[in-house]
Amino acid sequence: MNHTYIPGKDEALEVSIATMQQRLVDLGFDIEEASWLNPVPYVWSVHIRDRNCPACFTNGKGASRDAALASALGEYFERLACNYFFADFHLGDKVANSDFVHYPNEKWFPVSDNTRPEGMMNQALWDHYDPEGEVTLEGLVDIQSGNPERGVCSLPFTRQSDGELTYIPMNIVGNMFVSNGMSAGNSQTEARTQALSECFERYIKNRIIADAISLPEIPAEVVNRFPKVVAAIDELEKQGFPITCFDASLGGDYPVICVTLFNPENGGCFASFGAHPRFEIALERTVTELLQGRSLKDLDIFPSPSFDNDEVAEHTNLETHFIDSSGLISWDMFKENADFPFVDWNFTGTTEEEYAQLLGQFHKLGAEVYIADYAHLGTYACRVLVPGYSEIYPVYELTWVNNNRGMALRAMIQQWLNDSSDVELTQSILDTVDQLDLDEFQPLDQLLGLGVDANTPWATLRMGEFKCLLNLALNDLESAYEWAQWTTDFNAGGITPAQQKRLRFYHAVMAIINIELDGKDLDQYEAKLKRMFTETDYNEAKLHVSNEAQGYDLKSVNELLSFKKHQSLLVAYDKLQKAKAKYTKWDV
Repeated sequence: MNHTYIPGKDEALEVSIATMQQRLVDLGFDIEEASWLNPVPYVWSVHIRDRNCPACFTNGKGASRDAALASALGEYFERLACNYFFADFHLGDKVANSDFVHYPNEKWFPVSDNTRPEGMMNQALWDHYDPEGEVTLEGLVDIQSGNPERGVCSLPFTRQSDGELTYIPMNIVGNMFVSNGMSAGNSQTEARTQALSECFERYIKNRIIADAISLPEIPAEVVNRFPKVVAAIDELEKQGFPITCFDASLGGDYPVICVTLFNPENGGCFASFGAHPRFEIALERTVTELLQGRSLKDLDIFPSPSFDNDEVAEHTNLETHFIDSSGLISWDMFKENADFPFVDWNFTGTTEEEYAQLLGQFHKLGAEVYIADYAHLGTYACRVLVPGYSEIYPVYELTWVNNNRGMALRAMIQQWLNDSSDVELTQSILDTVDQLDLDEFQPLDQLLGLGVDANTPWATLRMGEFKCLLNLALNDLESAYEWAQWTTDFNAGGITPAQQKRLRFYHAVMAIINIELDGKDLDQYEAKLKRMFTETDYNEAKLHVSNEAQGYDLKSVNELLSFKKHQSLLVAYDKLQKAKAKYTKWDV
């Protein structure tokens, strides 16, 4: 077998790929390479997924086919090891009451008296995540267990400045950091180096975008040192996309590069960022990121740069950049007079030396770095937290949009599916929805932590439509009409052609309510209404308006966790739980 080594990796690509593929087979995962893209020379990307659970998928990128596949497999292992595939889902009572929910070395802290438990976080972390004293312990229950009776599940992280072990609630990890700072590698230090690089990349990216920093261009003679990068850029330029490479190190302090792509056809601009102690790796990573999962025809989704720097700096815009890089950037980034000089920076060493160098840079900032290492799947992985620097979402979201806020609602809706004629329960659900101050566009499956099937009404169910059904069940016809109209006006675009009968149902509901509220005789219009909406959908609407039926097509599901997608996630998670239980070297 030929062995191909690339900078920054402690093993040959071919060996890494073969090893990870075999480990996935041994764990019971059936991985397929679902799609490949190679739109320009030396830019490859691949989408891989589990055949039995397509919700478990990753994308990889690289300058070669093997580099992209190794990247995708590495990301697959990081997301398995850090449980990230399951970060948005409630895992049910069986997992919630098992020996461990996340890892065998987790600790549970009671929520009974709502005083800060001894041993959970340190004072600096409490000050950071609860500056106003508004965070409740029940608000720190993780979405996966949804089990306040058991308490707050906290995971051990090691503070790198002094080696102190600190238990941090999984709820905070999931809500604040999302996927930032997760990595897998051929060795522990390779994984840690990649994770710290990613933390720097996103921290500096946010600073540059939010502060509208003008960056210095990388001189052509520097870029020309890297022929593969030049070949990729040249082809993009030939295809009509002007490319500019910027030094984003802010004067040589941070190992970050930015590459921008203009689309003259629509005036759009895409800013890609990458980081690594080695300049070559950071530059190559940034260029391949431009086209990860994208063909050239997919480069028309990015907005034009803006002169409204306040809008650019808004946190929602920064979040959009994290999700898919389609947020706004400022025209000031492109000013001729840069805010920092170009620095021909580079740090080349072993992965141990690269890790130490990155850690030292964070410590110079006064940042504390917390790391959890995971080796239970055979491939090294880690999760790195740098409070104040690597969070994706602002601290106040722990109080206002915590991912567990649908915890009580989920149990109530499950009960409602079994008996939607219970008026008191229906009113309690509506009151809870109002207390949560939920946006009418909020998808209900996301709120409840469900993996729903695409061919079910739950896949496009938003809070506004759910309010219509609740108000129908309460016989509040005026409110039901208002939310039925919202559904036909604003949620119609999400309803697939196969589900058009749902729209007919809501249109029929509005017509019947109008007639009822006007005090007219429904029998006089019934024949024509049946022709307009079909007899089946008209009759269904009539039963709901007269409160002889409730819940409409939501009642097609008896158990909220019974969706095929959700069940496939639970099966996949069970494979991980078994691997964790077999592993005997858990710290603590």
